[in-house]
Amino acid sequence: MLIQRREGLVGKLFGGKDWYERLKEYFPEREMKSKQHFEILLKEKTEIYQVLEADDYVVVYFEQLDYIFIDYILVSGNARGKGIGGKVLEMFKERGKAIILEVEPITMEDPDSGKRIRFYERNGFKRMEEICYERIHNVSKELSKMDIYCWSEAEANEEWVLEKMKEIYSNVHAYKTQELYGVDPQSVIEVLWLKKNLLEVN
Repeated sequence: MLIQRREGLVGKLFGGKDWYERLKEYFPEREMKSKQHFEILLKEKTEIYQVLEADDYVVVYFEQLDYIFIDYILVSGNARGKGIGGKVLEMFKERGKAIILEVEPITMEDPDSGKRIRFYERNGFKRMEEICYERIHNVSKELSKMDIYCWSEAEANEEWVLEKMKEIYSNVHAYKTQELYGVDPQSVIEVLWLKKNLLEVN
């Protein structure tokens, strides 16, 4: 069973849990959006921010003409290690667009962090070594540092990926934060930059 949701957190699957509840159980608070944030994105960006869910996985993504940003991807615990995650990524690769991901760096606190990175690398994703990405999370107020990974049929240029990440930050993560969380969004230049540009300034 495959369901695509364009609007609203509706539908009960997976033993009575909807996709939002499943994501919330797996992802730490510092990586999750509020339920209302999801609802607004799904309602107001109907054609470009969507949820794909099946019995074994959930994918939340933001799609533009030349790239897809996978905001969340979750494979059910009992389905992991069976190649399902790779098949899901292949399904997106078939659209012929670059795919961009935010991935938590390897940390001792999360034993799955190394597995996630190896999984993406096995599937052809490359870390954008020059991109620095640090933002204060809207819900937890923690400083979140993430690595950016990209898959592309052509070689991905880091400057190009940076510009797309700026779009993603503004249109997804920082969208209506004042209304939703009561805080002004950080400026893009505070959140995303290239290492080499910082070296040039210094």
